[in-house]
Amino acid sequence: MVLRRIMIVGLILFIGLSVFSLLQPAWASPNPQQPTPSIPTVTSTPSGPIARAVTDQDQINVRSGPAVGYDLIGTLLPGQQVPVIGRTPGGDWIQVSYPGVPGNTGWVFANLLVLPPNANLPIIEPPPTPTPQMTPTIDPTLAAQFIVEIPATRLPTFTPPPELVIPTFEPEVQTSPAGGFPMGLPIVILGTIGLLGALIAILRGR
Repeated sequence: MVLRRIMIVGLILFIGLSVFSLLQPAWASPNPQQPTPSIPTVTSTPSGPIARAVTDQDQINVRSGPAVGYDLIGTLLPGQQVPVIGRTPGGDWIQVSYPGVPGNTGWVFANLLVLPPNANLPIIEPPPTPTPQMTPTIDPTLAAQFIVEIPATRLPTFTPPPELVIPTFEPEVQTSPAGGFPMGLPIVILGTIGLLGALIAILRGR
């Protein structure tokens, strides 16, 4: 009887473990990882002379054309080596191989590259200058709101002052009375008479 029970329990455990082992992959991985596709990388075979970017600049700009007015399409690191293709007629800009952009080429300022000593680069005509996508226009109605008209003011008129007249004085001419009688003589006579009167009064008082 005991042996029979042990066999029944063992059979139940065996069946349970079998079912658990079958269901475990579905429970352990509800969201299986999707396969990652390989990402293609841009590769190119260097052709032509190899130039080296200068090392005294943080970065060297690569443009779509040989001027600062062209679009910036990438950069070169200091000391990076890059294949060169050609140059402008003046030699100021160098065309380099730059994969991953339209045409797989770009332009770098010549002073920022160190070319091989015997590099003989062909002359390449630059692409047309890019035109702006949108031409800025000014709304005349909006611009009129910021135009301030200053009314004309009448400037003061200057009236010259009248001419300054400086008066002149003629020297006074002293003239003696008719007959040559001096003016100071009556004063002397009256003074003498006064002194005599005073002297007589004094004498009488004694």
